[in-house]
Amino acid sequence: MKRLFLLYAFLFPFIIQAQTLKTDVLIIGSGDAALASGIQSYKSGVKTLILTQSTGFSSQKSAVKQSIAVQNLFKTLAAWEVKKLNKPIEQTSKSKAKNTKKPIDSAAFLDVVNNVKYTEIKRSGNGWALNLSDGLDIKAKILVLAHEPAKLVAALKINELAPAKTEVLNYNDNLYRTTISRLNTTESRYLSLYNLLIPNQENLLFIPPGNVEIGQAAGATAAYSAFFDTKTSLSNLKRIQGELLSYKLALMPFEDVKAADSNWLALQKVGITGILKADIKNGKAFFNPELEVTYDEIKQPIKDYYYKAQIWFDDNKNIPINLVNTITLVCYVGNKAIDATTNEIEKKWKKNYKFSSKYDLKKVLTRREFSVIINEYLKPFDEVNVDKTGRVIR
Repeated sequence: MKRLFLLYAFLFPFIIQAQTLKTDVLIIGSGDAALASGIQSYKSGVKTLILTQSTGFSSQKSAVKQSIAVQNLFKTLAAWEVKKLNKPIEQTSKSKAKNTKKPIDSAAFLDVVNNVKYTEIKRSGNGWALNLSDGLDIKAKILVLAHEPAKLVAALKINELAPAKTEVLNYNDNLYRTTISRLNTTESRYLSLYNLLIPNQENLLFIPPGNVEIGQAAGATAAYSAFFDTKTSLSNLKRIQGELLSYKLALMPFEDVKAADSNWLALQKVGITGILKADIKNGKAFFNPELEVTYDEIKQPIKDYYYKAQIWFDDNKNIPINLVNTITLVCYVGNKAIDATTNEIEKKWKKNYKFSSKYDLKKVLTRREFSVIINEYLKPFDEVNVDKTGRVIR
């Protein structure tokens, strides 16, 4: 027993040596979803423990068909293992973490315990307490379950834990604005934050064992609640979306906007707002970034986001959405100086925005160019909130 206790002390250098192990986020499972949750949680700056219930992680996809996302997860795990073994990193304090611009990425924030079963799961205040088969206990603020939940269902005396419901992208309602992940399926689907959260079950998330995208989204959601000491029902949509975007998780299921695209972030953000909508063909969503933007497609969406846009569109009827008109739009709605904005955009056109086209004030903008300018100078994604249905709150 003493040897076992010393082993746990080595695994958890940031916890006072005791028989109760404390962590912010606890993930149970050994598949792709559990690994994705754990890596995202620890990268988001909270202490994370993965209890695999087996001898280690095993991808639920064949080696031949593994997605790039899954491959990257195992690369990150391998790098963490090397870092943990060779160069332990001192824990960063929570107050210091809040003052850093980038999320914490420290090996000290992640630990994995293999092949130790849990015998009981129960509520402990707002968090969770687990008894392990070796006699040790775990206490966690947030529990992410990525394996068969039968024991938990029985303990909580509830009927079932259903996987989070995903939605097919359409524009009949605005729920897509609450997305926290696209899904790699045969059709364009996304996951709303409010479909991930479980009604009447605080600080508990349940995800399908094999879904990497939902796993990553769950990891960021769990980390948010743990970091800010709040309930999962009070999750901040914009903060979680922003965190996931910073780690290059696509939130909108656009087939033609890849992570390597230099304007990927702006296209994702504008896509989430719905100011520019995808063309859905045969179940697939195409953003068509190189098509010219039209007056009719942006008029109502921008008016929905900004009161002042109503006046601008009333004064500028059916005009081409070229660069000069777009500059007048963002300057009028965003209270910016036209000359200064024009000069700034000219300087950034090639160097910052990486546009292949020639800078020309009379040029009708592509959806890519319009998205980048709107994203930078009006910031509809960052500065305008939406409610749980995706309705704009002004």
